[in-house]
Amino acid sequence: VRLVLVGTAVLLTAGTVMYLLLEWANPATLGALPPAERVLAAFFQSVTTRTAGFNSLDYGQMHPVTLLATDVLMFLGAGPAGTAGGIKITTAGVLFFIVLTEIRGQGAVHAFGRRLSRSTHREAITVVLLSVLVVVTATAMLMGMTAFTTDQLLFEAVSAFATVGLSTGITAQLPPAGQMILMVLMLLGRVGPATVAGSLALTPRTRHFEYPKERPLIG
Repeated sequence: VRLVLVGTAVLLTAGTVMYLLLEWANPATLGALPPAERVLAAFFQSVTTRTAGFNSLDYGQMHPVTLLATDVLMFLGAGPAGTAGGIKITTAGVLFFIVLTEIRGQGAVHAFGRRLSRSTHREAITVVLLSVLVVVTATAMLMGMTAFTTDQLLFEAVSAFATVGLSTGITAQLPPAGQMILMVLMLLGRVGPATVAGSLALTPRTRHFEYPKERPLIG
């Protein structure tokens, strides 16, 4: 619960500030609105990128940096056990505390006064890496069959995988094979991460032997 509440507050604030900073002077998006409405529109986009997928601004007119930051918000998603897509806030939170623990040179990973089990570490890392692999592969395939920019295609792929529904306006212009890729992404994004996480949590891990420990060089 703490991971979800704190993560949601951080992402809502960061997303709102990001939209305000990057799109404030863009006449095709926030720049056309009064100051108070710019703040409201920025907050709305920060919320909807991780939930419903409604948009009050034209993403096709946004700065490429804004699109990339929106990709991150969509990929992270909202809380678990809900209808929102993405890898979920809890998964990202676990990874954050793993990295923080390594930077501090500590042994066990702790979050909000609780120690996270090693199985949780592996589950989070697996879900994230598989999700990244799926999105990158789909984006590369779309790049090979269309002439749209990487910004646009990555946005479409992440939006489909996170089941957000946002678009820069190119979905209808994609070839049938490209649209099929987006449909497969939506299916994988809706079923995939939850299925992988569930299977990892329920799979028996009993082993009657252990291999010798080794420490390869990292970085």
